[in-house]
Amino acid sequence: MEARSDGFFQTGVAGIPPHTVSISHRFDLVVGSGRKGQTYLYWGRSAEGGEADRLFQLPVSYWTEIASWVNSPGYGDRIVEFSRPVLPRCLECHATSAEPIADANAASRYRKASLVLGVTCERCHGPGAQHSSLNSVSNAKPVDQAILNPAKLPRDRQLALCSLCHGGIGVAKTPVFSFKVGDALEDHLQLDLPKETESLDVHGNQVALLERSKCFKSSNMTCSTCHDVHIPQRDVKDFSSRCLTCHKVESCGLFPRRGPLAGKCVDCHLPNQTSNVIFSTHAGARIRPKVRNHWIKVYR
Repeated sequence: MEARSDGFFQTGVAGIPPHTVSISHRFDLVVGSGRKGQTYLYWGRSAEGGEADRLFQLPVSYWTEIASWVNSPGYGDRIVEFSRPVLPRCLECHATSAEPIADANAASRYRKASLVLGVTCERCHGPGAQHSSLNSVSNAKPVDQAILNPAKLPRDRQLALCSLCHGGIGVAKTPVFSFKVGDALEDHLQLDLPKETESLDVHGNQVALLERSKCFKSSNMTCSTCHDVHIPQRDVKDFSSRCLTCHKVESCGLFPRRGPLAGKCVDCHLPNQTSNVIFSTHAGARIRPKVRNHWIKVYR
């Protein structure tokens, strides 16, 4: 890891001194808030040269849980390699928008000026330029706000919005970033529909896990019943309070023996469990993250 006058760099060195070869690339983009970790991307060129408009993942990421650098997912241990491309479907969930450049020989080319980083308001509310213009006039409050409120959509369309990134990778039917708020997801993405008896990993398909829950089947709940996307939510007590809008503390099977367990609903009924589909390596050992299971039920 190097801090230079023009940025931060990852440098890989192969060979034995004095006969070594090195390769170095800059931290150009950051993915992840840091709560669980971060990974880093760089702009590179194709083998034929040209503009540096291809996105690649840097080989080392940071894992907050163990407070350490680790090999980025997809990279092997003790190998100097910087070649993992960042595909459009990756950006569809980790950015607001990007315009890929069609290239049969390179699937990770993008127009840099088109990249809108982070998951911003427009991912869930639609384009906001007209909305902003209408409300820029003093005391103006047009009836047609030219913006979408996902809470007013039918339940299936609300879930479609979340499932785009929390329903699995799927197979694209339309170009990335074609999905708009209010669309039917099946028109854009073919997702696997797991059988009720099929095992699901805790990472990558939270919506399907939620849909297996008795709470979901017997109510009109959606993801936003528990999640408020406008504020950071880190304390499980806040989520547990959502449970108590429908359930009583006295209904808990442990209540007769242990008394009130308010604030602990989530830890028992949506436990953190180890993912088997995403992993990294650290000091020669394979490590896996813990992700909260969204199948709400009693875990013995």
